[in-house]
Amino acid sequence: MYKLILGLLKKLKFLPQKTYVRILYRYYTKKKLSLENPQELNEKIQWLKVFYRPTILNQLVDKYAVRQYVIDTIGEQYLNKCYGVYDRVGDVDFDALPNQFVLKGVHGSGFNLIVKDKSKLNKLAARLKMRKWLFHNFYYKAGLEWAYKDVKPRIIAEEYLEEIDSGELHDYKFFCFNGEPKFIHIDVDRFGNHQRLFYDLEWNKLPYKHYLPNDAILEKPDTLDHMLEISKKLSKDFPLVRVDLYSTKGKILFGEMTFYPGNGILEFHPDDFNKTAGDYLTLPKLKEGQKYITSQT
Repeated sequence: MYKLILGLLKKLKFLPQKTYVRILYRYYTKKKLSLENPQELNEKIQWLKVFYRPTILNQLVDKYAVRQYVIDTIGEQYLNKCYGVYDRVGDVDFDALPNQFVLKGVHGSGFNLIVKDKSKLNKLAARLKMRKWLFHNFYYKAGLEWAYKDVKPRIIAEEYLEEIDSGELHDYKFFCFNGEPKFIHIDVDRFGNHQRLFYDLEWNKLPYKHYLPNDAILEKPDTLDHMLEISKKLSKDFPLVRVDLYSTKGKILFGEMTFYPGNGILEFHPDDFNKTAGDYLTLPKLKEGQKYITSQT
């Protein structure tokens, strides 16, 4: 009955943010959230949702606007090719796009359309899907993740990467704490036998997992040191950010920056790593009388 009540309450996203994140956290983790003295990584992510509000986060979670930050910080050579950005579905000119491309909503996660052969694309269905994206505010769609609250819904078209089909395009996610990567989460074969692996910075496999299998062994990428260097540069001004990078054929491409990994509800198994990872994260201090932190660390 208690789980049922929490399930109903978590649909009420108009609740005050502090109240809502407590409900969300309790529903998914079965733990009581302490915003006053958070210890585990997921607890601290909920704290960041509520109290950490530098306006630059609005730019960095926007899949188009973040490109300028990448250019300024590490260089344009790390960006995937962009064909266009669109405010309206009607602005997307399929005829002007190549035979293969990817469409994304810039304002959240899960807004993706991979086009492998434009001649087989149902354009009406694609437009309806994109229109649905534009009506979603990811702040409310997810767990009241503050950085997305004021991101303008738009659509971006990017180059299709052939390595997606072969399973060779691995997604390296660097968990960075105050500019220091501490461990790496890798998604392998996302469109086949999807596995989620964890490695330390010396490429020793860690015995932790989320809900996916983790029995694969992944060869250390030749670009690991370079990716670590990039992750440090991109994350240096923030208490926590997951920097996602792709490495293919010796080339590194930027993926995205995530400030609330797993929405702060994705538990590790065994659970002890949640506390270990939480110890990596030193939260900024709220000054006396300060309601939110609006400057970077």
